[in-house]
Amino acid sequence: MMNQSDEPLFTSDECGDTLWNEENLNPPALENYQRAPLPPFTLETALRKVQIAEDAWNSKNPELVSLAYRVDTVWRNRAQFINGRQQAKEFLEGKWQKELNYRLKKQLWSFSENRISVHFHYEWHNASGQWHRSYGIELWEFDEHGLMAKRFASINDAPIEERERTLF
Repeated sequence: MMNQSDEPLFTSDECGDTLWNEENLNPPALENYQRAPLPPFTLETALRKVQIAEDAWNSKNPELVSLAYRVDTVWRNRAQFINGRQQAKEFLEGKWQKELNYRLKKQLWSFSENRISVHFHYEWHNASGQWHRSYGIELWEFDEHGLMAKRFASINDAPIEERERTLF
């Protein structure tokens, strides 16, 4: 995948298991923009897609994360319905203003030609200092350009003590 300067946005050789390079981010201007890896997925490419998503979400950068989604993406996050990349970006801005010191781990659950499912957990605390661990599943559907067209997330939160944290 290339940006406007023909530099790779995501590479598997950078930062250990981190698969994205924020320095090269420019919002795509081309209509044929692609977000590798592309469907149909193999085990290797599905695992890579999950790691890229984890890395992007752990950046807590709504602009970066939103670029993985189609302009007309459709989400269900808990009981909230989100339509379009702009609404997704706004949702993420609000999320990371409330969920402080957010840290996420995603794991591949299954995949098919253009779909991936993951289970995940993340830890965060609110403004009063109460820590939480959130558990959930996500179902993803991608278009032919590797952009996520649909994201359905079911999430449950459990309060934890700071000493119970496992993600740093």
